[in-house]
Amino acid sequence: MYRPAGSTCGAPPVDCATCPLGPTGRYGGRVGDWAAVVLAGGAARRMGGVDKPGVPVGGRPMRDRVLDAVADADVRIVVGPAGPVPPGVRSTQERPPGGGPVAAAAAGVSLLPVGTTTVALLAADLPLLTRDAVRLLREQLADPTVDGVCLVDGDGRRQQLCGVWRVAPLRAAFGRLASARGGSLGGAAVRVLLAGLTVRDVPWSGTGPPPWFDCDTDEDVRRAEGWTR
Repeated sequence: MYRPAGSTCGAPPVDCATCPLGPTGRYGGRVGDWAAVVLAGGAARRMGGVDKPGVPVGGRPMRDRVLDAVADADVRIVVGPAGPVPPGVRSTQERPPGGGPVAAAAAGVSLLPVGTTTVALLAADLPLLTRDAVRLLREQLADPTVDGVCLVDGDGRRQQLCGVWRVAPLRAAFGRLASARGGSLGGAAVRVLLAGLTVRDVPWSGTGPPPWFDCDTDEDVRRAEGWTR
């Protein structure tokens, strides 16, 4: 593996020439122990190909509502097509563009500063996500026997892109999967990435609308809009 001198990148063990992050893997923001990576890619075919993260719910883009839920993170990174992001938020894009959520997550995680111990991996279409829900996940991750925690929906289904993870085992999982796929994470399934990790499913018992609710269709957006009124 080639890695330039002075790089502090924690990316999967692939050649830096083909790494989604370029040769340095460095994030220029403040250093802290937890971060959030918001995945804002995807074709949104079920919604006619719109910029789904930019669709407003309650008067604000869904992506910005997710970023609000992690406003106290030391580092916030949006991964997806180029576009405006709020002040203090870093943006990048997976390579190849449209490579899917695993490639996007790897691109975001590999930008984290040395010393970051936990990271929230969140889809950008979770307009009802709250700081309380994220706090619950972080509290559940205090158990040293688990690698990550995810909210589950009302039927007990794991919401894989609504979770908080320990950075070290997550990076190791990216590395294993990249090695198994010849160095590429494009098109990889999230469930395969997480298969070797110890994951705790966390039901939501708080008040208010379900923070795990994701918007895949126009009807989902209308439902979320109703909850915000």
